[in-house]
Amino acid sequence: GCAGKGFARLSAILPIRHGLSRSYSAAGQSLQYILVERKGKNENVGFIQLNRPKALNALCDGLMTEVNQALDSFEGDPRIGAIVITGSEKAFAAGADIKEMQNRTFQECYGGGFLSHWNRVSTVKKPVIAAVNGYALGGGCELAMMCDIIYAGEKAQFGQPEILLGTIPGAGGTQRLTRAVGKSLAMEIVLTGDRISATEAKQAGLVSKVFPADKVVEEAIGCAEKIANHSKLIVAMAKEAVNGAFELSLTEGNRLEKRLFHSTFATDDRKEGMTAFVEKRKADFTDQ
Repeated sequence: GCAGKGFARLSAILPIRHGLSRSYSAAGQSLQYILVERKGKNENVGFIQLNRPKALNALCDGLMTEVNQALDSFEGDPRIGAIVITGSEKAFAAGADIKEMQNRTFQECYGGGFLSHWNRVSTVKKPVIAAVNGYALGGGCELAMMCDIIYAGEKAQFGQPEILLGTIPGAGGTQRLTRAVGKSLAMEIVLTGDRISATEAKQAGLVSKVFPADKVVEEAIGCAEKIANHSKLIVAMAKEAVNGAFELSLTEGNRLEKRLFHSTFATDDRKEGMTAFVEKRKADFTDQ
């Protein structure tokens, strides 16, 4: 079974003692499927590790509920500037939980909005980096694509094998993959169920960097730290502008960019950033 358990305490647990970079011991007791920590020298990186090893981190409903609540907590924590999601070296996530889906009816899926809450990762204002090792298949590939940046280990494999199960991707696989790699390769992946390697994913534009398997997580945390050192307010605006490129026409996208650019001139951080540059010193952002 995979019902989400004992989650109410998470939001109370996350804002605990500032000097804690180990796993939250209290959270470990109340979380069934994920590990949640703060990482980085300044503890300003939220870290979520999918932790369902026997099922290769298959994304059951309870796991996704826990991920969503961890994301909500990091989103509301003013110290966190970026978030990293990872799995194990063997699997980022090998897919959705098929046993959980097997006996569902159309009426249940449609009436209950099945998978609709999986989208939370893509609506977080703070940047989210996926650190992918091993299998990122089906729902696992979709989860990685909901993140803003994907770093992959050399042995990572990406795919949408739903066609082999008599169904199709249902959490963005046909949409985000096509936008990332183009129609021909997306069609091939979705219609054959074949996987692509980390190198192929990099060449196709699905991932931004490939590292040795044992370095991916630390590199993702390093990237998150770099982002978290900037103004969180301005970073959120920049993320919104880039995301706009996928939703809008070029004219509308440029209009959004211009509005957001102009908006930065109403912030303390824009003034501080430019003043620091002119004065040849490091900027001290206050997220205002």
